[in-house]
Amino acid sequence: MNSNPVLIDNSRMNRHESVHRNSWARRDSFQSRRLTFVRSESFRQLFTFLLLCLVTSPVGRSADTSDGVDYQRDIQPLFAQKCGACHGALKQEAGLRLDAGVMIHKGSEEGPTIVPGKAADSLLIQRVAAKHADERMPPEGEGAALNAHEVALLRSWIDSGAASPADEIIPADPREHWSYVIPQRPPVPPLKDADWAHPIDAFINREHQRLGLTVVEPADPYTLLRRVYLDLIGLPPTQQQLQAFINANDTSPNAWQRVVDDLLKSSHYGERWGRHWMDVWRYSDWDGYKQQLRGSQRHIWRWRDWIVQSLNADKGYDRMIIEMLAADEVAPNEPEILPATGFLARNYHKSNRNIWLDATVEHTAKAFLGMTLNCARCHDHKFDPIAQTAYYQFRAIFEPHNVRTDQVPGQPNVAKDGLPRAYDADLTAKTFLFLQGNEKLPDEDHPMTPAVPTVLGGNFDVQPVDLPIESYFPSLVTFIEQEQVAAAQTALAKVTKPSDSRPESDEQETNSENRLLDLKKSIADLRLKSLVARYAADRAKVAGDESETSRLARNAASAERQLNVTQAELAVAQKQASVKKAEADEETDEKKKQAAVAAAKKELADAITKQKAAHQAAKNTDNKYTQTGKEYPHTSSGRRLALARWIANEANPLTARVLVNHIWMRHFGQPLVDNIFDFGLRSAKPRHADLLDWLAVELMKNNWSMKHLHRLIVTSRTWQMASTTGETDTSENRTVDRDNDFLWRMNFQRMDAEIIRDNVLAVSGQLDTTMGGADIDYNKGEETRRRSIYLRHAYEKQMTMLVLFDAASPNECYRRSESIIPQQALALLNSTLSLSQSRLLAPELWQAASTDQSPQQSFVRTAFLQILSRPPTDNELAACSDFLTKQSATLSDTSDLNTFIGGTAAKITPSTDPQQRARENLVQVLMNHNDFVTVR
Repeated sequence: MNSNPVLIDNSRMNRHESVHRNSWARRDSFQSRRLTFVRSESFRQLFTFLLLCLVTSPVGRSADTSDGVDYQRDIQPLFAQKCGACHGALKQEAGLRLDAGVMIHKGSEEGPTIVPGKAADSLLIQRVAAKHADERMPPEGEGAALNAHEVALLRSWIDSGAASPADEIIPADPREHWSYVIPQRPPVPPLKDADWAHPIDAFINREHQRLGLTVVEPADPYTLLRRVYLDLIGLPPTQQQLQAFINANDTSPNAWQRVVDDLLKSSHYGERWGRHWMDVWRYSDWDGYKQQLRGSQRHIWRWRDWIVQSLNADKGYDRMIIEMLAADEVAPNEPEILPATGFLARNYHKSNRNIWLDATVEHTAKAFLGMTLNCARCHDHKFDPIAQTAYYQFRAIFEPHNVRTDQVPGQPNVAKDGLPRAYDADLTAKTFLFLQGNEKLPDEDHPMTPAVPTVLGGNFDVQPVDLPIESYFPSLVTFIEQEQVAAAQTALAKVTKPSDSRPESDEQETNSENRLLDLKKSIADLRLKSLVARYAADRAKVAGDESETSRLARNAASAERQLNVTQAELAVAQKQASVKKAEADEETDEKKKQAAVAAAKKELADAITKQKAAHQAAKNTDNKYTQTGKEYPHTSSGRRLALARWIANEANPLTARVLVNHIWMRHFGQPLVDNIFDFGLRSAKPRHADLLDWLAVELMKNNWSMKHLHRLIVTSRTWQMASTTGETDTSENRTVDRDNDFLWRMNFQRMDAEIIRDNVLAVSGQLDTTMGGADIDYNKGEETRRRSIYLRHAYEKQMTMLVLFDAASPNECYRRSESIIPQQALALLNSTLSLSQSRLLAPELWQAASTDQSPQQSFVRTAFLQILSRPPTDNELAACSDFLTKQSATLSDTSDLNTFIGGTAAKITPSTDPQQRARENLVQVLMNHNDFVTVR
């Protein structure tokens, strides 16, 4: 192997051959990371070091490895999981509670449950270890039996005396759980430091002082501006925006407020935060096999556009909930709002209606309420006060609904484009409880009544909704009627006579064609008249004028029968022509010819039979005709609207808290309530409970405005803190709060997958900012310049690069994972997208820098500002300048270079100028820098 430095030709690099050049290492998240070169003799060493610096990971907690059985570690969680549903604070069968040590010792109505020191004599052991199912606890259907290891733990605990902490808190009534109580605005803690006067800061700083935490300084202006741009719009500031902010040197709150307000007014805000909510609401484009729809709906992208538009308009979250669950009931005639019901249409499942409705119940409860209602499908919830009946009562709210696709202007074929939306299709549909959750065992004797979980209180008032004509009879929408009539008129105008310049010998054939043409013209004319007549009859019908309806219906029926007769005559004439053609065919194989003639005559006979039937039907004088379109139920149940109003209500204790928690997590990288879709009894009262409630009430009192929350958060000092310690001594903090739960510094966050891709395009100036429209084939992710939110996102239909960087699963993603795998580095390094963009950007940066007295250093500074939104350090400037010099020299000697073969070639070829090629290499390196993929 040649020992000299090699050229890594990334446009042709084979991914497998390049694995050994790329690895990512975990580094202490408290340390700032700097661009340093272990060796700068070759481009290979440059890449290797930088890729080692790509991501950080917090130090993990050590596991408890103490010997013996521990009540709090082993026994208490076991009882909670296996026995809590029947023997907890909410329910105590036989008077027995197993959710606290003192209650276990108390026993049941039958006497002692355990004999400390004598497991063999303890009723508890006898029941959990019983061989027969009718004696064993937990009973079949209520939970899985204890395994041998779990029984052994109980035996050991009892034999050792069944000790439990003397100060153990006995769980209170679950109905008094913190999240089931309507939030009240707590007072803002008294001000002790003028720098922490912001309401959010006051709550956070109170904990700093209580714990004695040392707080880091605010982030530097470069970091802060990049952070707020990425946080609110998902795109970095331009060099011009960056320099204007730095040069203004205005540190007043008003200056920062103007930056924040401008970003919240940007249309890119809706795209950035729309993607967040698409995670929570399980956005998925249609999926299926070939053209068969199996999940979600075609054209569901209209829901995505509604999300973006609603966020940009700062539509109240309460209104968004109402529109997503019941736009067809609250705004049935508003096509710009109906796409909101994509939240429901997305759950469509072709193979099984129960899977469809199970998903609807589960994710409506998780997304808006932070409730695991799905855990009560087979039995009463094991932890929360939710009976199994509550699950099916909640399902009954959705039982009548279905999905359909309405026509949109300019496209009569809903397969090509349309508006997918929910509607109530069957108001008589019944909901049955499935015994043990088995859909084959419905309890048909006790149909369920629609209801919401009683533990949350509130008013669930169902009122049927009378729908407007255009909603239940969509073909009567004005534009649809106009387009159908116009299409019929166009079809009539297109029917013309054939040319008269035929030879005399073709007279018979010409007469036949003229006959066919006359029939076609008659059909086009009759089709138009029939359409107009049927529309008139339909409109009279919905208007309720019985006498006029009868007259117009007879006209429509007569016109339609006349059309059917003429169409039957055309069919006979066409089949007669086919018979003549078959008889005149010069086929030399007599058997084939006779077979063809026989087939044509059979088709003619069938056509004649249908013609006779049409003539017979034409003798009828009734008023039966084909309506212009499908007519749906005139009334909607109102159940979903009642549910939406119950959820989006200040009296609901969960809705605002759940929203605040989602927004906080995406700003800070960690939520206030750790289990973001389960605010039930398994979620202890959060450490910042007062702040959570203050923000929840603040949201509701400000028209449920999400922009108001964003503005509050990013103008707080808490959010503006540096993510690195700098000169601040925070060594004690790591002992008290190693995981930064109390926010004494900002958290590092890796960019979301979509934002990484978008930023490659943004820093190169190639991003196409066109908004909205149909989903783009995910296979074109390396080619299209549109934002990633517009790429197709469905089961097995996701861009590989985005999947590698932990893009949301279409099935469920309330909180994204953050993995660290070598393929991520390879995807960014070998991507034809990043290669092409680095080659497009490098000459632009050089053109801007080439007039400087020190063009090479100017190029490095400009590249850092453009790509990383910050200037290079002195060491980085020196290292990069040295790299450019040496890399140029390396590339100049082509005899000593090797080209990697394989992979997909980038559309933009590398420069043939060694100096320019070196600059392209450096730009690509910076696109692979940790600071590029990280929000600091």
